[in-house]
Amino acid sequence: MTRALIVVPADNTTRLLALLRSALTGEGDAVMPVPGSAGARPSGTVPRRVAVVIETSGSTGAPKRVMLSTDALLAGAAASNVALGGPGQWLLALPGHYIAGVQVLVRSIAAQTTPLVLPPGGFDPAAFIRLAERLGEPLRFTSLVPVQLARLMDAAAQDRPSLAVLRRFTAILVGGQAAPPELLRRAAELDLRVVRSYGSSETAGGCVYDGVPIGDTRVRVVDGQLEITGAVLAEGYLGDARLTAERFVSEHGVRWYRTGDLGSVDARTGLVRVFGRADNVIISGGEKVSLDAVERVVRTLPGLTEAVVLDADDAEWGQVPVVVLPTARAEGGVPPADLARVRGAVASALGRAARPARVVAVAEIPVLASGKPDRQALRRLLASAP
Repeated sequence: MTRALIVVPADNTTRLLALLRSALTGEGDAVMPVPGSAGARPSGTVPRRVAVVIETSGSTGAPKRVMLSTDALLAGAAASNVALGGPGQWLLALPGHYIAGVQVLVRSIAAQTTPLVLPPGGFDPAAFIRLAERLGEPLRFTSLVPVQLARLMDAAAQDRPSLAVLRRFTAILVGGQAAPPELLRRAAELDLRVVRSYGSSETAGGCVYDGVPIGDTRVRVVDGQLEITGAVLAEGYLGDARLTAERFVSEHGVRWYRTGDLGSVDARTGLVRVFGRADNVIISGGEKVSLDAVERVVRTLPGLTEAVVLDADDAEWGQVPVVVLPTARAEGGVPPADLARVRGAVASALGRAARPARVVAVAEIPVLASGKPDRQALRRLLASAP
């Protein structure tokens, strides 16, 4: 059996929330939130179990349409509620067409609370603080990407009332990309309750909090890559049976999702660590180099917390890491010319093959609506840099 799929503009959150509530009950059509504010329109059909279709950002490759069932979405919301100490009121600060934004709405529906919604457009810390002051439930939550948290902390550092508002949050989920250690250290010093969230559209959002799987989620490592099982798994990819079979595999009656992330699971504690994307690895001078690992090291250096590491072709080494950072940050911290310090820190942590070939300053780091760096746009900037 099937049901209709309706494309819904995510900027109209009131409309999206109503359609999402209807989809979760099974009475309404399935929903695919998209950027923008145009009218809703039909877009074919999906299996009856599917309530939501999420189109992935395509930050590193071609976008995919992930089909999520009502059971998966509600399982994710229930697991989150338990892990965070109970249902509460949410402030939506992420786009409604990303899974983290959709899950804020699903958790609100499950908790029977009214979410407060930050207006679409560029992230404004002052507007966020004003909206957060209106949260009235005993338990208060929000979900952010690292750059949003960094901007909020910058604002709060100069304004104690703003800091007091941030401290009222029961938990601030931070995900979408690895949070720099320096960012987490600053949050702890400010007494903010930050929870690192790991997951994807294929797992109905975050399913590992601070390294601990939530709900019935289990994580294992196969050939160095993380695989996830549990009630939160997606049905697969709309219109792509081949990719569905490749990424979702069954073993002894248990269905696993191959994340494509390198990581580990501690045999004693069960804590999950994520090292980076398996497809974000280059061969430099005959050695494998994880660009995500290089980026983590670079971001520990003063002034480079917003740096992004990309690959570039090199006549001698084949491929090399290149550090890209916004000009304003370069002027306030480690300048692009201080390549020796960057190379030394990376070589000490990861070996000589991982040393960046150069540091390139750009006017600003382009980002997707989710707040993630737009790596494809950055590569175009890198290609045009002198």
